[in-house]
Amino acid sequence: MVNKPQTLIGFDFGLRWIGSAVGQTLTSTATAQSAVTAKDGIPRWEEIDKLFNIWQPDAIVVGLPLNMDGSKSEMSHRARKFGNRLHGRFGLPVHFADERLSSFEAKGDIIADSGSRDFKSQGVDSRSAVIILESWMRGLDA
Repeated sequence: MVNKPQTLIGFDFGLRWIGSAVGQTLTSTATAQSAVTAKDGIPRWEEIDKLFNIWQPDAIVVGLPLNMDGSKSEMSHRARKFGNRLHGRFGLPVHFADERLSSFEAKGDIIADSGSRDFKSQGVDSRSAVIILESWMRGLDA
């Protein structure tokens, strides 16, 4: 249980794009931010620094891409490494959240909202980060 409202930054890790979202535990809602560009999973740190400077988060949530059977994948190891780097850089607690089907859900939301299948221009990575972050916050209330 969270004692005071906190601001959280959530990430949907990817090799070329890392979706980002900012959330508030008071309302358990999140808002998509611009996706961070990455090269082979290495983010442009200046883009992440800017997010942290603007939002001054209390903690970080990183989506953990597990296989459908719950086992770890190569991407889950890379996402965990990304989370560990965030912790080292910012000194904030990092929480990992199961992100299975978050991209699928985000794509469904985009189609329902806009009818578009141009997922990149519709911010699918950051919409996934919203889903990951809001799901993690709902778990706080459970």
